Amino acid sequence: MAAFDPVLIGLALYLGWKADQFGKVVLVAIIALVGSVLVSWVVTGIGVPWPAPIGRELPTFFPVRTGAALVYAIVGYSARRVIAPRA
Repeated sequence: MAAFDPVLIGLALYLGWKADQFGKVVLVAIIALVGSVLVSWVVTGIGVPWPAPIGRELPTFFPVRTGAALVYAIVGYSARRVIAPRA
């Protein structure tokens, strides 16, 4: 479920779409990972159910989140190049 965190997907796809060089995809993945972990931590802390909760006794699955963030960022980057190629 950690790979399907809505914040992670949204950030990685959006920022991957906006990246103008492939090298920035790694930075996009890191930003999406940090953003999703912070939102998950806050939401879990206030007691709202979340697909990938973070807490002292809950698993965080950082490797899964990192891999998913990279995949979603590459998908966003590639989609921009296919849909709206530059002249």
